[in-house]
This record gives sequence, C-alpha cells and structure tokens, in this order.
Amino acid sequence: MKFNSPQTLEQIATLIGASYVGAADFPVLGMNEIHVVQPGDIVFVDHPKYYDKALQSKATIILINKEVPCPEGKALLISDDPFRDFNKLTRHFNPFQQAQNSIAHTAKIGEGTIVQPNVFIGNHVKIGKNCILHPNVVIYDNAVIGDNVIIHAGTVVGSDAFYYKNRSTHFDRLLSGGNVVIEDDVEIGSLCTIDRGVTASTIIGKGSKLDNQVHVGHDTVIGKQCLIASQVGISGCVVIEDKVTIWGQVGVTSGITIGSKSELLAQSGISKSVSENKRYFGSPAIDARQKFKEIAAIRALPEFIENMKKKNE
Repeated sequence: MKFNSPQTLEQIATLIGASYVGAADFPVLGMNEIHVVQPGDIVFVDHPKYYDKALQSKATIILINKEVPCPEGKALLISDDPFRDFNKLTRHFNPFQQAQNSIAHTAKIGEGTIVQPNVFIGNHVKIGKNCILHPNVVIYDNAVIGDNVIIHAGTVVGSDAFYYKNRSTHFDRLLSGGNVVIEDDVEIGSLCTIDRGVTASTIIGKGSKLDNQVHVGHDTVIGKQCLIASQVGISGCVVIEDKVTIWGQVGVTSGITIGSKSELLAQSGISKSVSENKRYFGSPAIDARQKFKEIAAIRALPEFIENMKKKNE
C-alpha cells in the first residue's frame, strides 16, 4: 500500500508513538507485508525468529519490537507492539469509509456493463466494459475489475483477510488495507469469496474461470487462463501460475507456488509448492501416477497376504 504522499521517518514515528533509528527525514513511501515489500515500504516484525528476514528484505523501514543493528541504507521504528502499530498506520492512511449508497458515487462503471438488482458496489471501485454482475454480488471498496467479466449471484469480492495475532485473551485482527484486482475475461461463479490483500492486491488473472463456492485468500495471485472447480479453498499469499487446473474440493496451504500448467486432482491437499506441467493427487499431494500406484498396491495387499499364508501352510 503506497501512501498518497511521501512521509518521513519522524512523521511516522510521531504518528504511532515510536522511537526511531535513522535520519528524521528518511523517506517513507508506503507499507507492505514481507512478501510484497519494496524500497520505501514499512514492514513489521515482532518475533526474533523473523528479524533477519525482515531486516534483509527489500523494505527500507523495519517496524520492530527491539533495537537491533540497522542495516545500511535502512531505518528502524522501535515499538513495544509492531502489530498494533501496523494497524494504526493502516487505519490512518486507509480508513474505513461507510457506504452511503448501494452503488457508490465514486464508483466508475464502464460502457455496456450490466448491474443486476441488489448488487452492492463500494467506494472507488473501477469496473470495465461489457461486464455482468448478477443479483446480490458485493464488491468492496477499491476493487478493480477489467472488461468482459462475469460475476454470478452471491459472490463477495474484497472481504477482509483472515489474519489474526493470538493474544493471551483474544485474537487480534490485522486490518486489511489492500484490494482485489480481477483482470479481463474472468468468470466467477455463484457464492465465491475473494479476500482483499492485507496491504497489496489479491489478483485473478486474465481469462481465468472460477466455479461456484470457491474461496481465494488474501494476497493470492492467480495467473492467466486458470480453471478452478467448485469448493476449492486457497489460502493467503499463494501464487498460482498460468494455465493451472484445480478440481473440486482441493485445499491449498498458504505461501506456496503452484507451477504453470499443473493439474491438482479432486480432494487433494496441497501442502507445499508443486512443479509446473505435472498432475498431483492425494493429501498431502504427490505426483498423481505415483499416488495411483500406491493405491493399487494397497488394494492388492489382502490378496498378497492371503497368498503368503497359503504358501507358508
């Protein structure tokens, strides 16, 4: 998430009540999660296990809960609770805006686009040409939808990320300040849920097709011309490359990459990154041919055991 205007290290420190290491006028351009940070961004870290990853990332401002040696060319914001203060920054730079109408006056809708009854379109949404939004579709603030997109009834685009910190007494939600980007020629079935990014964009690539009841987690990037069947659940921060096919009831864990032109067979559990141009099956999923051989071997076990008994009699 980039700020509307550049800030300084001192301004940000004052805003959240933190101390800092670095020049007071050190430039701060935005804030992002670790997997999408760029120079000028703030990234937060609150566990020693991840200090090095944050300090060595592309981010140039590290919001951290301990003063540590600052890498050259970077700055630190020292906070007793970086998670809380990251939320403060999201709330300040991207505050929640209450809806005033079912279709916001700031929304931009392209020529030839059909909006059926009871559709909600939030603030600053951009929708391209020749789209169809069927009844009861909900498009949250700041979503960007391309041309020739079809979204079927009951689908929700842009709900908050499922991202919580486990406090001693409750779960503390990380506020979502990102959005959803749906590129041209995408079709989305009924009752799908697509979460927005925490600080960046959840993206569905050009020409991809989603069946009914598909869930796409925050900051996931789906490539071009992918096919995703019903009841697939995709966690946050997943990268699905181009021309991937995912069949029904597949579950995909967070932070992994699905290689291009791969095929994930129904009811598989994808627990780690998978290579391109291969078929996978099972839970945890492995190469489909290997899995089918294992299943065949297990089915043959009773006969094998019986034959061994006869042989030993």
